[in-house]
Amino acid sequence: MTWPDLCKSERYKGLWVAIDNCRYDQSTRQPVEGDVVDSDEELSELCARMREAGRSSCTIVFCESAVYVSEPASTRRPTADRRAAS
Repeated sequence: MTWPDLCKSERYKGLWVAIDNCRYDQSTRQPVEGDVVDSDEELSELCARMREAGRSSCTIVFCESAVYVSEPASTRRPTADRRAAS
């Protein structure tokens, strides 16, 4: 996904998102870009998966609006797809 497309994306709106390799805004200390590791509607579910995967250094944010992060090529299926497959 290109940077402009990502800036306009609403894919993660309303979800808790774990991001890694973050770059932070120097004045606000908020993440401005990074790699999406996982996402979920439930914070506890996201944290449990992160703990199981041994990923303890990710930043987790709640996305109320468009997210300015990049998604790695090999990501997990979206949460709804994972639940449907269960």
